[in-house]
Amino acid sequence: MIMQRLLCLVFPGERRSRTAVIGEATLLLFLIAWSWSYFCIPVVALGFDPGWMHNVHLVIHEAGHAITAMVTDSRVPVVFMGSGFQVMFPLFIAGAFYFVNHDAYGAALGLWWTGHSTLDVAPYIGDSRALQLPLLTGGTGAEVEGHDWEFLLGHWNALEHDTEIAAWVALAGRTLMIVVFLWAISVLIFEGFMLRGEAEPASPENG
Repeated sequence: MIMQRLLCLVFPGERRSRTAVIGEATLLLFLIAWSWSYFCIPVVALGFDPGWMHNVHLVIHEAGHAITAMVTDSRVPVVFMGSGFQVMFPLFIAGAFYFVNHDAYGAALGLWWTGHSTLDVAPYIGDSRALQLPLLTGGTGAEVEGHDWEFLLGHWNALEHDTEIAAWVALAGRTLMIVVFLWAISVLIFEGFMLRGEAEPASPENG
């Protein structure tokens, strides 16, 4: 009983129906299969072939610049919050699912998005000296005099470490995605099967 209560604190949620478990497990298997290529592709190659999710991240990235520019004129936070908001936005969603909706599975999906978004930032960081990635404005960083991370790493005197930092950021994103898959599987097992020992609602007796 004590162990089950502790697990309920870790996996806040209600018992899932068999249909819900099957549907959510199917979605999880799809995410695992679809994400596989992101664990194999080199960071540099990912920058030139980021996949369709990059367009989703890009909208949030640009919103981060615009929102931050409304509250400060300082260039460093405005530039940083493009990538910063890109990662923080799905993290906020994961937190809302977990702490507000008490939905651990929904939180896991939000954290997967956070990991994928983090991985999406890595090629941008690694391109800080090469400046070869195509940008939203057209052309490459070399043609438009740099980009966000070329400015940021230059400002922080870390430009020569761009590829090393990118590798660590990519590792963080991929690690989070793997942890999320294990977390989501645990959620489905706990809420779909371990909670099935609870009593079913009593059915009305026939008169």
